[in-house]
Amino acid sequence: MFNPSREEVRRFFCDAWQKRTGGNVLTPLEAIAVDWIDQHPEYHALLTDTEGALTRDYTPEGGQTNPFLHLSMHLSISEQVSIDQPPGIRAAYEALSRRLDSQHEAQHQIMEALGQMLWNAQRNGLPPDGQAYVDDIKRRAAG
Repeated sequence: MFNPSREEVRRFFCDAWQKRTGGNVLTPLEAIAVDWIDQHPEYHALLTDTEGALTRDYTPEGGQTNPFLHLSMHLSISEQVSIDQPPGIRAAYEALSRRLDSQHEAQHQIMEALGQMLWNAQRNGLPPDGQAYVDDIKRRAAG
């Protein structure tokens, strides 16, 4: 299993953005990443400063969202949907996207469900419950 360090994740997003703005060829994963970066203009300046990005801390106490965590979650959800894993997530995502009339907002709702599933698993010392995760997304899609 690939387990990148904090620095590797941050470099990946910075490098992908800099390749995009420089007109360079992107890998398929970088192309997905920059599609999400495009939808988050508030991160553009940060991603042009790799050294600053590597050293900056984002804390909940400071009321800050970690842009690298946020973008990583977009990538994870995009991958889950593309391979329909856990089973049923693709249909649930599509239904939620239709209800919200926005794939981006659907992903943000799914981030909440993903965070809840991971928190429950960690709190209970159990593996993540993919079916509960998909069921949560379906409930959100049903309104």
